[in-house]
Amino acid sequence: MTGSIEKKFAELKQKGEKALVVYLTAGDPDLETSRRLILSLDEAGVDILEIGVPFSDPTADGPIIQAASQRALKSGVTLSSILAMIGSLQNVIHAPIILFGYYNPIYSYGNDKFAVTAKKVGIDGILVVDLPLEESHELRRYTDREGLDFISLIAPTTTDSRIKKISHNATGFLYYISITGVTGTAKPVIASIKEDVYRIRKISALPLVVGFGITSPRQAAEIAPIADGVVIGSAFVHLVEKNMGNENMIRIASSFAWDIKNALRQVKRTP
Repeated sequence: MTGSIEKKFAELKQKGEKALVVYLTAGDPDLETSRRLILSLDEAGVDILEIGVPFSDPTADGPIIQAASQRALKSGVTLSSILAMIGSLQNVIHAPIILFGYYNPIYSYGNDKFAVTAKKVGIDGILVVDLPLEESHELRRYTDREGLDFISLIAPTTTDSRIKKISHNATGFLYYISITGVTGTAKPVIASIKEDVYRIRKISALPLVVGFGITSPRQAAEIAPIADGVVIGSAFVHLVEKNMGNENMIRIASSFAWDIKNALRQVKRTP
């Protein structure tokens, strides 16, 4: 059975477009605002939404997303309330949804219960940052059964042999981390990305998106020709933080996403 994420990439490929993936931290500043942001981003043309589950020890995240997680946790957000919020959007938005987070909240919730509930509320894939290939079966025996894509990360330091193992087991798409270290702390180097993307392309035919450190339409357009899509994470979370209390925050966030999507649309017309 073809999943929503696979269909999305096939649809974009047919149109000659690149995917815009946007990350937001659920519950920052509150779940209702997150819900409105998701609706607005979907209308702005975002292709895939990454909904981050706040966690008290987000080791892969930089200070911007760490702060967003702390704000969300202080507001009382839980995995259960996030799943319920996502469920309220079923049949309302068009973009596939990926739940992005750490294993501890899922384990505490219950792997089997999580997989069943995630599928029921309309989640299409999951990305568990701290669950490496060797340990992923603990969760995947439940999520695979429900047809949830298990998105895998590849870093600049990942060897060819490990890329083969990762891509053999991956579904949905491969997420290439363009910088070493945590999110939102450095700028990606295009030449290095090209080398690694070429290396990954020789091994895997899965769609490949590039994330970490992309902050502007110009950067997105520079990277898009060598990838199937780009991820905007910390830059978007920072925009939300900067505009808290501003009645136009949803519009500003939507406009930022639209600008990046428009830049990506121009890429397909570049010879």
